[in-house]
Amino acid sequence: MSAEEDFRQVGAELADLGVRISGMMGNPALKDQAGKVFASLQRDGAMVFRLVRDTPEHAAALRLAGAYLFDPSGQGRVMRDWVVVPHSSAGKWTDLAEAALSRPR
Repeated sequence: MSAEEDFRQVGAELADLGVRISGMMGNPALKDQAGKVFASLQRDGAMVFRLVRDTPEHAAALRLAGAYLFDPSGQGRVMRDWVVVPHSSAGKWTDLAEAALSRPR
């Protein structure tokens, strides 16, 4: 499947939890019941998750091949709670999205 199809599959799997697919800065995003973004699909086909630093899920995500801390500006100002996970690890996206959804914002 394409990255967008995998992203939509994650959204569908979490729909029963009140998750909806919306947009954020031109990218498809997953929002919780309160309308807060907790995951987003990037233009390069990777997905970024708000996993909260110093949690087991955050550490596990960073151990995935090709994963890194999110730097939306591209200028070395990382958002340390957010982890970018490449499409090659799409099999982990639903679990990571569930973890991101469960973390307080």
